[in-house]
Amino acid sequence: MNSLDKLFDEMYEHAIGEAFQTVGPIERKLTLKTNLLKLLGDFSYLEENVVHREPRIMEVKEFDDYIREYVMLPVTELLEIPMYILTPKNGNNVHPTVLAIHGHGTGVNEAIGLTIDGEPEPEPTIHNQFALKLVERGLKVFLPEVIGFGTRRLKRDIEAGNINSCEAMSKNLLMEGKTLAGLRVWEARKVLDFIETQDDVVKDNIGMMGFSGGSVISTFTAVLDVRPQAVVLSCYPNTFKGSIMSIRHCIDNYIPGILHYAELPEWISLIAPRKLFIEAGEQDHIFPVEFTRQAIQEVKNSYQNRPENFDYDIFPGKHQISGRKSFSWLENQLKQ
Repeated sequence: MNSLDKLFDEMYEHAIGEAFQTVGPIERKLTLKTNLLKLLGDFSYLEENVVHREPRIMEVKEFDDYIREYVMLPVTELLEIPMYILTPKNGNNVHPTVLAIHGHGTGVNEAIGLTIDGEPEPEPTIHNQFALKLVERGLKVFLPEVIGFGTRRLKRDIEAGNINSCEAMSKNLLMEGKTLAGLRVWEARKVLDFIETQDDVVKDNIGMMGFSGGSVISTFTAVLDVRPQAVVLSCYPNTFKGSIMSIRHCIDNYIPGILHYAELPEWISLIAPRKLFIEAGEQDHIFPVEFTRQAIQEVKNSYQNRPENFDYDIFPGKHQISGRKSFSWLENQLKQ
């Protein structure tokens, strides 16, 4: 370790030392949630301009076991969210429901087995077509395209052939004291608002599943919003120091000042006592498993009074959705 390494280690220890000042556990949780909203950024401007319109249905396709709708959900005059809605064809009038959030890649299409151009994927990507796996289990899936990916890139990135607009959007938002993570969480909560208006969903037991960057969104959405009652975090839970501070990551992972309040495991623990499942690959090269195990142990401690509400799976794989245990876990939690 050279002198610069030591310098940044000391700075980390100083920041996290401030985060662990002693206060009561209930007060600390409330303080963390209040400050998370500030850290993510003030999006009250968008809130003041929300429109309440029915989504535009762009496409409907029927398959053997489910119906796939592609809709555009208006949020403000300038902002609308493209979204797939997958509804199982099982004869039920009401369905257990999950909000699914994809991660980095070509966009929302990866989660349903399509290329960015809408053609069938030659083989599953790291997303493992997880939205299809969930609807096959009888879950109604709401799958929005995360801003910055696929069709939701800035014009300059589309023309340049850049796979996402994370860098450009993050830098612009940081100049305004906001974060891209904050905008994405804000949008996820708007999708939850929309889900609650649907007559064929179980509204009091909504699930949420996110992969990688989608797991970042799912983590902070579930911390701030109690509507997700069963949450799966795939390939993100770790420590800040062990992952995004020590390995090259996309800029959308970085939230200025967050270390002054808590390390990542404590933020995740704020989801307790609601149901939570963590999955991670043994060979994940950007979220090293040794720090994932550390995070799991810390999160597990927050479920001492409700141990049945927490589970995890360390699977033999890389940075990818497994579903080996998480799919059935989520199905069981939402069908209870």
